[in-house]
Amino acid sequence: MKQDATRNAAYTVDCEDYVHVVEFNPFESGDSGNLIAYGGNNFVFVGTCTFQEEEADVEGIQYKTLRTFHHGVRVDGIAWSPETRLDSLPPVIKFCTSAADMKIRLFTSDLQDKNEYKVLEGHSDFINGLVFDPREGQEIASVSDDHTCRIWNLEGIQTAHFVLHSPGMSVCWHPEETFKVVEFSLFFLQLMVAEKNGTIRFYDLLAQQAILSLESEQMPLMSAHWCLKNTFKVGAVAGNDWLIWDITRSSYPQDKRPVHMDRACLFRWSTVNENLFATTGYPGKMMSQFQIHHLGHPQPILIGSVAVGSGLSWHRTLPLCAIGSDHKLLFWVTEM
Repeated sequence: MKQDATRNAAYTVDCEDYVHVVEFNPFESGDSGNLIAYGGNNFVFVGTCTFQEEEADVEGIQYKTLRTFHHGVRVDGIAWSPETRLDSLPPVIKFCTSAADMKIRLFTSDLQDKNEYKVLEGHSDFINGLVFDPREGQEIASVSDDHTCRIWNLEGIQTAHFVLHSPGMSVCWHPEETFKVVEFSLFFLQLMVAEKNGTIRFYDLLAQQAILSLESEQMPLMSAHWCLKNTFKVGAVAGNDWLIWDITRSSYPQDKRPVHMDRACLFRWSTVNENLFATTGYPGKMMSQFQIHHLGHPQPILIGSVAVGSGLSWHRTLPLCAIGSDHKLLFWVTEM
C-alpha cells in the first residue's frame, strides 16, 4: 500500500506581516537558538527559533523576535553575512536584502543602539538572488533580470560585473576555494550563476570569467542551488521538472523528474544531507505546493500545501524546512 506523503506543517509561527521571503542563518552564529529572518511588505524581522528536535525542554517550537528593521518597500530576498555573531560583545547582526525598488540594502545592528543600513544601487531591473561571500563576508553577489551578475564590496562599490545572456535567477557562493573535477583542479571556482535560459555558469572571480557551464535543455529555469554537502552536485527547477547534475560527469542533467504541475519555482538543497532537497510550485491564486525529495526515492517523501507560499530555507543542522505564508511561518520536519 502506498503511503500518503501529504502532511501539514509541524510548527507554525504567527507573523506581523505577509511573509515574502524567509532565511535561516546558514552560519554558526554562537547562539543558543537559530537565527531566522523574514521579510514582509515594509519590514524585516530577525528572531531566534529553537525546536524540540534539538532541545529536550522545548515543546514544539520556541520563537522570539530580536529586532524589527524598517525597510519601507517589499522585501524580495535576504542573505545572511558570516560576520553575524550573537555571542560577541556587542552582538553583530548583519544581512542584506533585495527589494522591489531594484536596490540592495545592507543592514548592521548590535541589537541595541547601532542600527544602520547602506543602499547599494546599480541594477536596473528586478533582483532575483543575492549572497554573501561565505568565508570573509566582505563581498556580496547579486543577479538580476537586467542580465547581469554584480559583485559589491561592503561600501557599495562594484568590484566585478558579468554580462549574462538572459535574466540571472540564482547565485551561489561556495565556501570551498578549490576542488578537483576529474583529474584537474578548478581553482577559485567560487560563484555559480543560473540563467533563465537554462544555462548555469561557474565563474573564476580572480580571472573574472566563466570556466564551466551546465545546460538544462529546458526553460524557464527559475531556481538553482549548489550542494554544500557534495561540491559536485547542482540542482535546479526548470519548467515543471527538477534536475540534478554531477559536474564531474556531464554538462547535462544526470537525473530529472516532473515535480509541479503549474511550473516549479524554487529549489534548495538540505544543509545536512546531500540527497535531500526541497522544491516549491509557482504560487497560484490560493495555494502553493511544497515538496521534499530524496534521491533514493522515486516519489516525494513529503508534500505540503501553503496559502500562497513564498520563500524556502533549510535549517542549518536539522532536516527541517521553513516557508513563508500569509502572516505565518510554516515549518516541516522530515527524516534524514
